[in-house]
Formats: sequence, structure tokens, C-alpha cells
Amino acid sequence: MSTKTTESATGKKTASPAKRTTGTAKRTTAATKRRRTAKTATPAVQGEVPAQVIPVTEAGQFGRINVLDITPNEERGIYPGRVELGEAFEVTAQVFIEGRTKVGATAVVRNPRGKEMLRRTMTCVNPGLDRWTMTLVCGERSDAKPWEPEFAKVKRQLGEWTVTVEGWEDTYLSWLHDATIKVQVDDDVENALISGSQLLARWAATSDAKLNARQRKTLEAAAAAMADTTRSPQERLAAATSDEITELHVSNPLRDGLSPSAPQRFKVERPKSSFAAWYQFFPRSEGATYDDQNGRIKQGTLVTALSGLERAKAEGFDIVYLPPIFPIGVTNRKGRNNSLVAGPNDPGSPFGIGSELGGHDTVDPLLGTMDDFKAFCARAHELGLEVALDFALQCSPDHPWVKQHPNWFRTKPDGTIAFAENPPKKYQDIYPIDFNADMPGIEKEVERIMDLWVKAGVTIFRVDNPHTKPVRFWQDVIAAVTKKHPEVLFLAEAFTRPGMMRALSYAGFTQSHCYFPWRNTKDELEEYLLETNGDDGYYQHNTFWPTTPDILTAYVRDNGIAGHAVRAVLAAMGSPSWGIYNGFELIENKQRPGFEEQIDNEKYEVKVRNWADADKYGIAELLTSLNKIRREHVDAFSYHNVSILPSSDSNILAFARHTPAELTATGKPETLIVVVNLDGHNAHQSEVHLEMPDFGIDPKQGAHVRDELTGREFTWGWDNFVSLAPWADVAHVLTVVED
Repeated sequence: MSTKTTESATGKKTASPAKRTTGTAKRTTAATKRRRTAKTATPAVQGEVPAQVIPVTEAGQFGRINVLDITPNEERGIYPGRVELGEAFEVTAQVFIEGRTKVGATAVVRNPRGKEMLRRTMTCVNPGLDRWTMTLVCGERSDAKPWEPEFAKVKRQLGEWTVTVEGWEDTYLSWLHDATIKVQVDDDVENALISGSQLLARWAATSDAKLNARQRKTLEAAAAAMADTTRSPQERLAAATSDEITELHVSNPLRDGLSPSAPQRFKVERPKSSFAAWYQFFPRSEGATYDDQNGRIKQGTLVTALSGLERAKAEGFDIVYLPPIFPIGVTNRKGRNNSLVAGPNDPGSPFGIGSELGGHDTVDPLLGTMDDFKAFCARAHELGLEVALDFALQCSPDHPWVKQHPNWFRTKPDGTIAFAENPPKKYQDIYPIDFNADMPGIEKEVERIMDLWVKAGVTIFRVDNPHTKPVRFWQDVIAAVTKKHPEVLFLAEAFTRPGMMRALSYAGFTQSHCYFPWRNTKDELEEYLLETNGDDGYYQHNTFWPTTPDILTAYVRDNGIAGHAVRAVLAAMGSPSWGIYNGFELIENKQRPGFEEQIDNEKYEVKVRNWADADKYGIAELLTSLNKIRREHVDAFSYHNVSILPSSDSNILAFARHTPAELTATGKPETLIVVVNLDGHNAHQSEVHLEMPDFGIDPKQGAHVRDELTGREFTWGWDNFVSLAPWADVAHVLTVVED
């Protein structure tokens, strides 16, 4: 019977029976079938048969190679990991085969339409436990804003991407290991070398390797050299171990027994979902002045608040965050420093939302009109700034909802509505929402209100205390809002239990406030940096704020200008997303006695600030420098690439960020080394260890580094002496410079 040539999944040419085209059909008995099977099912093959692809037809089946424990993979795969477009992240897996056969692994990235966008050979970081890893990106980083024409291109790239880990038998490496030994001890050398020649020829012919013509010729030439018996065994073996072949083994390997994992989903989100710099100010304090005639303060408006936009832009921030700008209630209005009785000129807390003038869908007339707010957003967009608006889902007793929807509030047995409290704290000026009677109705109203503000120019909502509302409520609302406006982001102000913070991330909150303000010692910070920038960073994007209107820690209070500088460096370099509450530049660090918040808190009064004083402290200049470093080295920032560097002094904290050249826009590696003196009063010296190969640095060459804060340059090696004094430099932010 004639034969025809076919190509197997591994690329090997094999012989198979041709179809019979003539003759009379005959009855085939079971015995005849068995005889034919014995003759044709396992044709004689010279040499070893490479691992074959085993089809996987149902979930849970193993392929020829075993692929297990892919990370990240949370909550049974229900909630995909979240990354920003172009953000570097790490995927790991266990990949192994029986016996001592060598295996390899490849990570393949596909876009929402299933198109392969990236393929990278993984690295085994723990051979004993078969753990493989690779750093990847989904798409290219972009700084396009939602209102810019370029954002249309960004929008097409958003959605669910997948990463598939493909395990395969590394036939080349297995052969090389054995052949090298056999040539060295002169044992069965000819068979070993001919097997290698056949392997290289098969490698050159396989389509899976995606070789170009030059690469195929390299392999074919090596195969011919190995088959040349006029050469010595050492020369023939050397032909298969050249630099070119070694490089091809990494970039375009021969992959036998290819076994793909189930695709792992990643939710790819828009720019600023992971990499953002926030700046908070109160519009009513911007442009506020003293009225010398009556001693009162004339508050600012949305028109005078344009100065806050200009300052945020000058300092390099890209998101401006405003507290609530809605009408403020009169009933039980709080006075200065949260006093229970407000004076006649006290403006009240903007978190006591709602009056006879309107609720969450109304601009406080003392700030201006909706047209003023739209003009404010338009100017922000001209400056390249996004506007984030606080959304506190609570009401003053004067809010229209109290009369329109009394079932949205909890009523006590005496018929009165319960105000908010967290014993012993009481918030008499606020009614919390009760979600038990009409959650669908509340959801519909919140979606309407958010849609109104998005159309006015808001692209981000900072949600106040979301952990005091049902997680399902936020899941429904965020899904509805982002379905209509996929560009909208959500920041959770949730200082609460880890489970709740994780659940809010699953529900759709893009970023989250966190416990960074209270992590101040070296041990605390090292642990928290790894927690923030590790596997948790696929779900919960911690945003580092040194202070907020509600938070002023003892560290910031007690360490003066140096303490402010330290916390700014740690926040800007320690997380891809960070934020500053204005007044930080003016060293506003006096606590209200008995509380971790500022005295004369801006939540309860209008602040008149002299911004000319900022120059004498130098913090505004530092913030500007930090944001400039972040912009110029954006590829170094990810929630997944921080390493702690060992240091010998308990007050010297050192860490590094590193992204390999293959994943940067410039094609060059990005490495940032941050060293901080945590003591705001005393100088400290330390040895800092740098494991150079981990950061792509040749130990023979060392590292030429530049301090981006001062411009000074140094040479670093394995162990490096550092001295930092709070009256000079509190920190180094070093970049590795290519000579």
C-alpha cells in the first residue's frame, strides 16, 4: 500500500497509510482488525520518540506535561487579577514531568479577541519544587486621558486578557545533558551525536518554534556539523551548543508534548487605574481670604479653586480630588474641631450632605453653580488633570431624601431617625442609609447621580466608608456605572478588616486607602511594601497617603520637615498610586489633643493659607521631583516588582523596583533603588546589599547609579555604604544608568 507524508504536532515528518481508491470492499472481522492494529499502530521508529501532544477534552485532565498552581489565581478563579494596561506583572506555575526528563514552560498573553500578543519562555526559579516564573505585560502603557481622542485606542485594549502557561518536554536540554556526559566519558558517543543531529533538524522544521529563515539555517548547519563524522566528537557537540543555538533555546525552543493550561483571566484596566498621583484640596479654602472689616473669612468658590488645579499641575500630580461639594445641612451642624454646636459663621462639614437647597445632585450655592463645576472640570482637563469627586452615601437631617424616601433610613422605636454613631463616637449631623428596605431603589438613585457627575466631567469617585454599606450594593452600582462609562474609576476609603477590603476590590473598587500611615518602623514597612506590591496587588491596589483630613499620625507630628520628606518618598516610591492632602507642603502637623487628626481640621472650617510660605520648607519642591521621577521612569512602577534590599541599620530602609528590558517602552531595563533614613532627627549609616544578577546587573561591571533627587552619581556593587542625615538628604532615589 502506498504512503503519504504528514506532519505531526511536533513538526516531525511521519509516514501514514494513503486512502484505498480502488478494489472491492470486504467484511472486516475483529481478528483482522487486531492484526492490522498490531502491524500499523506502532510503526518502528529509529531513535527516541519525542513526547506527543495529549488532547485535553475536559476540565481537570492532565496533558503530557503537568501544569499546576498558577498564580495569581484567587477565589477559585472567579475574580480575575487586575492590572493596568502595560503594567508589568509576574505569573508563576508548577510545571513538571515524570522521571528526570527536562521540561520548559512558556507564558502566552492574548488580548480580549484571542490574538496572541506576547510569548515569553519562563524561568525555573526553584528546580526542586518545579516553580516557573515570568514577568509579562498586557498591551502598552499609555497616558491618554478619557476625554482625549487617543483614548479610543486605549479603550479597545481594555477588558479580559488571558495568560496561558504551556508546559513542554525540553528534548534539547535533556539530550544535551546526557550527550555532554557521554562525550566526556566516551560512552555511546555516535548514537548520542546522531540523535542530536536529528533533533536539531526536527527543530528547524517545526512550525511551532516560529523560526525565521536565518534561524532555520543556523539549526540546519549545526545539524549537518553534528552528523559530520570527520570532525572530533567535541567539535560535533560544540556545534549544538553555540551561542546562537543557546539563544534560540530561550527565544524559539523546540517544544515537544505541548500542554497548555486553562487560560488565566486578567482584567486589564485603563491608565491611572494602578499608576496615579492624587492631590486633595477643599474648594472652599482655595482663594479664601480674611475680611478685615468684620473679622470673618470669605470662603473660596469653584472659580477661585482654579488655583488648586494650577498648584496640583505644577507639583506634577495628575488627579485632583475634591471632598463633597454638595449643600451642607443646618440641623445638628458641627462646629470647629467637631464641636457639637456650630457658631453662626461655621460652614459645617461637607460630609453632612443635603439641605433644602438640594442633595447629592446639587452644587453648594456657596461654591457656585453646576456650570461653574463644569468649567472647573474643563480647566482641569486642559491641564491634563482628572477630577475625582468624593461620594459619601450619607445624609444630613435636612437632605431631601429624608422626606422623599423615609424608608431609606433606620427609625428607632420612638419614631426618630437614628443618626450615625460608632460608640463612643457620634455623628449627630449625619443619617446613615439603611439598605434593608429598598436597596434596588437606592442603587437606581445612586447610578442616576453618578451619571450626572460623569457627564459634568468627573472620571473618578472616591467613596467614603464603603465598608459600612453592603458589598453587593457597590458591586451592582459599579457594574452599572462602568457599563455606561467604562472609563470611570473608584477609590475606596476603607480602613477595615482585610476580608472586607478584598471583597470591595472584587466588587470593582479600582484603588483603596490603606494602613500605610501607621506603618512607620523598618520591619513594618518592609512587610507592608511586600504585601502591597505582591500577589495582593492583583486585586487590592493600595494607595499610599502620608496624611488625610482624618489622619495625622504621631510620626508626622514628631519628625518635622524631615518626617514629611520621608513619608513623601515612601509613599511616592512605595506604591504605584499615592496621594497628598494639601497643607502637607506647609508642614501642617499639629494634632487635636487625644486624636490622630489635625487641630482646626479643615473638615469643619475654611482654611486661609499663605502658599508663599511653602518655599521655605522645600516639601513642594520634593513632591514635584518625586512626581517627575515617577513620570520619567513609569515602567519601573508596578504592584508586583518590589524587592527588599538587606540593610544593616534598623533605621535605614532599602528596596528596589525592577522591570526587564523586554517589557519597557525604551527596550532598556528600568531599575529604581530607594534608600530612606526613617529617623527624622539623627544621621544613620548602613551597608546595603544589592544582589546584582537579580536586577540584570553584571557583577563584573557593577552598577553606575544616579541619585534622581540630587543628581549625584555613584558606583554600586554587592555591598554599598550609605549615609543619610535628616538635615541633608533623607533618602536616595537611584536609577541604574547605562554607560
